[in-house]
Amino acid sequence: MVKETEIKLRVSRTTLAALREHPLLNARSESGWQRHELFNQYYDTPARDLARTRVALRLRRDGGQYIQTLKSRGQSVAGLSERNEWDWYLDQPSLDPTRLDDQCWPAELADLDKSTLQPIFSTDFVREKADLVWQRDGQRVAVEAALDLGRVVAGPREEEICELELELREGEPAALLELALALAADLPLMPCDISKAERGYRLFDPASYALALPVPALGAQAPLDEAFAALAWHLLGSSQRLAEQYRFSGHWRLLEQWLAQLIDLRALLGSLGQAAPRVSSGGLRGALDALLQDWRPQLVAGQNDEAVRQAAPARFAAELERTRWGLFSLQASHWLLTRAWTARRTPTGQRQGAAPLGRWLAHLLTDEARELPLTRCQQYPESLTEQLPRLERVLVWLRLARNVLEIPEPDRLYGELVKLGELATRPLDDVLRERRAAQAQTVATLKPWKALLK
Repeated sequence: MVKETEIKLRVSRTTLAALREHPLLNARSESGWQRHELFNQYYDTPARDLARTRVALRLRRDGGQYIQTLKSRGQSVAGLSERNEWDWYLDQPSLDPTRLDDQCWPAELADLDKSTLQPIFSTDFVREKADLVWQRDGQRVAVEAALDLGRVVAGPREEEICELELELREGEPAALLELALALAADLPLMPCDISKAERGYRLFDPASYALALPVPALGAQAPLDEAFAALAWHLLGSSQRLAEQYRFSGHWRLLEQWLAQLIDLRALLGSLGQAAPRVSSGGLRGALDALLQDWRPQLVAGQNDEAVRQAAPARFAAELERTRWGLFSLQASHWLLTRAWTARRTPTGQRQGAAPLGRWLAHLLTDEARELPLTRCQQYPESLTEQLPRLERVLVWLRLARNVLEIPEPDRLYGELVKLGELATRPLDDVLRERRAAQAQTVATLKPWKALLK
C-alpha cells in the first residue's frame, strides 16, 4: 500500500498541447514525455456497494502488464487529494478477488460476496508522462506529470478525459500547488477533485455524483484558526464540485449554489479581524470580489429571465476558458495549506486565532448585531442593501457553526436572517420596500437577536 498525493486539473485539448511544450515542465523533466496506452475496467456490485463505501476497484492493461488496483478515497479539495492505493501485478486479464483481503478491503464490506463484482464502466486513454525534479527550499521535489486524453464509457454514455495530473513522489504537498500555480498563470486549468472513477459512476448513474461535502463538525472549544481552516476548505471544495457539475449538466440551481459558496467564502475571509490581517488575504479577497462582481448580477437577472438562464452555460464555459477561476482556486488552496493568514499577525491577532470558537463567535455576532441598524432599515428599507456584507458575515457563521452558540432558537434566527438577506439582494420596488421593513422588524423582535444585543 502507498499513499497517493496528487492534484487533478481539467484542461482543453489546446491547453493539453501547450502543456506538452511548456518550458517549465520540460526544464524540470528528467527524460521527456513517455507515451502509454492505458485500458481500464472498473468493477462494482450491481448495487454499487464499492461506490457507497468510496473505494474504486480497477483492472488496468498497460502494454503487456495487467495491474489490479484498489483505491480508497481520502481527503480531496480543489483537486489536491490524498488517498491509499494498493496495486497487484497479475498474469491474466481477469480480476483476482483473492487479493482483496483484510489488509485493504473496507470493514464495511466484510460480508460482501466478491463473486458479485462485475464490470461497470471503462476509462481508456493515452497518457504522456514525465518525471519532474527540482529543488524547493533546499529540499528535493519529485513529481510525476501526466497528460491524459481519452474517454470514459458507461453503456451508451461517454465523456472525454482531458486533464493534467501531478502526483507527488517526494517533497511537500505545497510543491504540487506551486507548480500548478506557475502553470495556471498563463493557461486555463480547472482544479477538479472528481476522479475518473467518479466520472464513470456519474455516467452510469447521474444521481451518484455527490455535490455536498460534509460540513465539518466544530466544537465550542475548537481554536478559531482550526475552525476557520476547516470551514474555508469546505467552502472551497464545495465550490469546485458545484463548478464541475454545472459544467457537466448546466442546471441553473447548481450555478446558484456555486455562487453561494463563493459569497460565503468571501464573508468568512472578511469576518476574522486581526486573526487574519487584511494584507494576508488581500489577493484572495480581490479575486473573489471580481468573480462576484461578474456573476452576482447574472444570478439576480436569471431569477426572472429564462433567456439569462439559457445563456449561462455558455457564459460559464467561457469563464473556464479564462485563467482566473483556476488561478483563484489554486491560490486559495495554497493559502490554506500554508496557513498564510497566520503570517504577520500582531499579538492580539495571535490570541484571537487561538481563542475558543464559541467565545469568539459570540463576540463577533454581538458586534455585528449592534452595528446592523434594523430600526433604520424599517424606516428606510433601501438602506438594507448597504448592510448586505454584514448580513453575509453573520449568515456564513450561523449556517456552519451555530451549534456552538449558547443562545435560544439559533435555527430560527438563522432562518429569519436568510429571508432578510434574500430581500436585500432583490431590486427594490414598493412591494419589496414593505417586505424589507416587515422582515427587519421580525428579526428585531426575535429572542435570539435580543440575546445577542445584551
